[in-house]
Amino acid sequence: MSKDYYKVLGVDKNSSQEDIKKAFRKKAHEYHPDKKTGDEAKFKEINEAYQTLGDEKKKSQYDQFGSGYENMRGGQGGGFGGFSGGGFGGVDMDDLGDMFGGFGDMFGFGGGGRRQQSRGADLQMNMTIDFAEAVFGIDKEVRVNKKVTCNHCHGNMAEPGSKVNTCSTCHGSGRVMRVQRTILGNIQMQATCDHCGGTGKTYEKKCTKCHGVGVVNDNVNLKVRIPAGINDGETIKLSGQGAAGEGGTPSGDLYLNITVKRDNRFQRDGYDIHTKIDISFTQAALGGKIEIETVHGVERLKVPAGTQSDTIFKLRGKGVTKLRGSGVGDHFVKVHVKTPTSLSRKQKSLLEELDNG
Repeated sequence: MSKDYYKVLGVDKNSSQEDIKKAFRKKAHEYHPDKKTGDEAKFKEINEAYQTLGDEKKKSQYDQFGSGYENMRGGQGGGFGGFSGGGFGGVDMDDLGDMFGGFGDMFGFGGGGRRQQSRGADLQMNMTIDFAEAVFGIDKEVRVNKKVTCNHCHGNMAEPGSKVNTCSTCHGSGRVMRVQRTILGNIQMQATCDHCGGTGKTYEKKCTKCHGVGVVNDNVNLKVRIPAGINDGETIKLSGQGAAGEGGTPSGDLYLNITVKRDNRFQRDGYDIHTKIDISFTQAALGGKIEIETVHGVERLKVPAGTQSDTIFKLRGKGVTKLRGSGVGDHFVKVHVKTPTSLSRKQKSLLEELDNG
């Protein structure tokens, strides 16, 4: 039965990519296996749904064919008589290639040779970091549950010490020739070898740990460099750190979705930081130096005499390191002049003299 990925993520078909991403991050955070509310099976289901709905092309295929769309393996390029590699009346172009054998190759249907195996799955994780860690960068360690190369057979799929033989049925090609009855008559076709499953090899004894697939599930600790200047909602791609591919195929990628905690002292705007500070009526009138807390430490700011409320000062280079390019943003300070609310007679008299000045 086709899975309802929209129901899994709690979104509807008209949801934007941004809404789908937000729904995924919320669900993934709730059901992550490391949390008290975690559910590994549910977490995997959520990730599977996002891998499809988070990609416009896959989402379109899913809307048309359901969760079994991946089995249809739409080809790339080729096309015949105006029909592209994405499929013909629900029939995969690779299947047409199998049906027509060498004739299909001639017209770009694909087929021929051993069936291409896919790489390992891409994985998504959420990571929350502090405000200062986003500003300056930091090395973190993350724990990932994923498919890894079997350490018993080292991905060879055979029990250590047992023989690995070339398949006697397909002679190592992973494909066999068959006769297919079609509307055009009996046509010779290539198909995946049933004896070896398309690998071209047979095993005297399959690996007792991974059962002959070459990968197992395990927890892996990864060291990650969080770059200085990263912002809330951005993603870090770790190439080749996703799930290991079965049968020795390449690993997928790992994507870290970054959430930056708020810091009530600072407000970030791109690579600039904004703060507010109160100064006294006397400081505003006479001027002086005040201390400003920045992400780089305490800085002294000179306030000129006669400063008005809501004046903004800039501390150059005291903002956030720029993630792309070079340099550092600035720190902007908005001063608010506090008006006295309780004055003595003498103070009132002095202010009146000043006003009449």
